[in-house]
Amino acid sequence: MRELRNRARLTVRAASTALEWSDQKIWRIETGQTSMRSLDVETMCRVYGADAELTKGLMGLAKETKNRGWWHSYGDVIPEGFDLFIGLEGAAAGLRQYIKDLVPGLVQTDDYARALIQADNPDVDADEIERRVHVRLARQALLTRVTAPPTLQLALGEAVLRQPVGGGEVMARQLERLAETMDMPNVSLRVVPFAAGLHHGLMSGPFTILGFPVNGDGQPMEPTTVYMEGFTGDLYLDKPQEIERYDQAFTSIWDTTLNAKDTQNMLHQAAKEFAR
Repeated sequence: MRELRNRARLTVRAASTALEWSDQKIWRIETGQTSMRSLDVETMCRVYGADAELTKGLMGLAKETKNRGWWHSYGDVIPEGFDLFIGLEGAAAGLRQYIKDLVPGLVQTDDYARALIQADNPDVDADEIERRVHVRLARQALLTRVTAPPTLQLALGEAVLRQPVGGGEVMARQLERLAETMDMPNVSLRVVPFAAGLHHGLMSGPFTILGFPVNGDGQPMEPTTVYMEGFTGDLYLDKPQEIERYDQAFTSIWDTTLNAKDTQNMLHQAAKEFAR
């Protein structure tokens, strides 16, 4: 369905308008997060200009779309709406993240993740905590997958290294994990030191920019999207002027980071301090 939409030269926004659906529904269909009804497929094919034979074949396939993404079996422990982000994250060709206070999920250790999840869910039993930890760790497989693993460019505020989560041993192992992650060919990780002073990240807050693969015409298969996690709800931005501002913000933040060697040294030193 994504290929048909691209051939019709329709953006997600244009397609959702023509179909009178939400952008999120288009994303869910194209990233394999939902099963499909034959009638929906027929409607999409008509809007996208598919011929009768292809339409018939796709309608038949729609009846078989009962298999969902791996995370759907954990739907009861995934925050409402976050399954959309997991699907987009898995479809992305590159992610750029600025995080100022806590280690992001893609590079957390199990103990660090467990400490965060327990603190955020004090009334949840141990079995459910473990299921939530499993979901978070399962997401990390995309960085090492065999087929087209995404690039990750990660700017961490120095506070991430200083904020004790789960105790000294947990933090020491987590910081060493970050240092090891820097050796991955598709990961660039840098620290924004306190000495950088005032920078764009202090005003923008944490955010993730998701870029998607390009099609045969050299155009992105999906519009670049900015994601921001909120305490009471998440925000997705994809308007060109919004993307441009966050592109500029991330470039400015990255310019304030330590180089790779100094970042790795700081991680090792902070890990030693927590271990003591």
